[in-house]
This record gives sequence, structure tokens and C-alpha cells, in this order.
Amino acid sequence: MQSITRAMTVAKVLASHTNEKGVSISVLSKQCELPLSTMHRLLQAMIKQGMVEQDEHSKLYRLGIVWLEYGLKVYDTIDYVSKIRPELEKLSKELEESVYLSKPVGTEAMIVERIDSENNSIRIYDQLGLRIPMHIGAANKSMLAAMHSTQSESILSELVPADKIPDFLQTLNQITKQGYAISHSERTEGTSSVAVSIKDSLGQIIGAVSVGVVSFNLTEERLAFLISKVMETGNNISTKLRSNH
Repeated sequence: MQSITRAMTVAKVLASHTNEKGVSISVLSKQCELPLSTMHRLLQAMIKQGMVEQDEHSKLYRLGIVWLEYGLKVYDTIDYVSKIRPELEKLSKELEESVYLSKPVGTEAMIVERIDSENNSIRIYDQLGLRIPMHIGAANKSMLAAMHSTQSESILSELVPADKIPDFLQTLNQITKQGYAISHSERTEGTSSVAVSIKDSLGQIIGAVSVGVVSFNLTEERLAFLISKVMETGNNISTKLRSNH
């Protein structure tokens, strides 16, 4: 079990450096809090399993292709290709904006898909695999609002001070009533987002669909259109997932 824990720690560190060409063994050793000798043995074992790759010239390490292979298999288990992606592509085309699919992972949510519009040169760009605390952003709040109150309160208790939780719960209640979440300049100045949660056939939250836009030309009419289309897409996806059972 110790080896698994160490391997996942290495994977998380490498994932946090995906914007770079790779990570040196010394940096990994420091950030993973492991001796160089232990780190070297662990990396060699992970390379054999395809979990890690090493550039033969720079000697830097990066995540291996096996993570992508497993990720694609996970997509198949939630009918991603046949039921979710076509709806995301349709929404992006209709709105001419970037559309995202986020998935809850404990107290965070991870962006697992992004569909960009070819007709929009001004894009809100969030990287695939990016993890965001569950109390930040429209997509995450829409998922929190759709969860059972005990679950959402438990997550919030780990992220925000106790005296702030009542305000968050009030916001989540409002999201539940209106059926969607909106955020303005919450993560990036001058941007807005609209999101809805999606559920599987058992009524469990499996993710959120969101659209990110720049705020400077966002009119009330345009915002209302975004809301209606995002809600329509969320309903379509949830209906498709339910119909498979």
C-alpha cells in the first residue's frame, strides 16, 4: 500500500507540472518528500508500467500515456462518447463559446472535457485536468447544490470557515430553486460562467456542464440565452443517461 500511495503522490506532482516540459528527479524528490534513491527506484517501476515517461535528452519526467488510456475507458463507462460529447459539441456550436464538462472528485472538481468553438477567437481557456475547489465557480456550485445537504455541508466544512457556511448554503438553495448557477469574475477577472449539474440513472451527480464567456459584451439577453441553452443541454444529457437503464 505504501508503494501505491507513493506512486499516486508522484503522479499528482507530475500532473501539477503539465504546463512544463517535465520535472527533474531532484524536484520530485523534494516535493514528494522522498530520498533520491527511493525516488529513482519508484520512477523506474512506474516507467515499466507506463505511468511515467522520461525524456532521453533532458532526463526530465512526465506522466505516461497509460493515464490517458485509463481515462478513455472511464469515459466509456459513463456513456461519454455516445451520450455526453455530442451534446457538448452541439452546445458549443449553438453558443459559439467554449463548453466544459467537470466531474466531482472529493472536495474538488476536475475539468474532464473542453469543446472550443472555431468561430470564436476570444476563448475562456481552462486546461483539461485542472482541479478547482468545490466552492469556487458556477460548475462546482451547481454540483454542490444538487447534492444531498449532508454531503454538500461536509464538503464545505473542509473548504470554508464555519461562519461562512450559512451564506454558502443560502447561495446553494437559490441555485437549486432556479436550476442553474452563475459566476462573475470568480476565478478570472472579466469572465462569466453558467452551469448546470447532470445526474445518472440513479440520480447521482456525475458532473456539470458549463459555458465560459468574457463579460465585457455580455448583455442580459445574451445571458438569458446562455442559461436556457445550458439548462436544455443538462436536461438532454440526464435524460439520455436515464434512458439507458
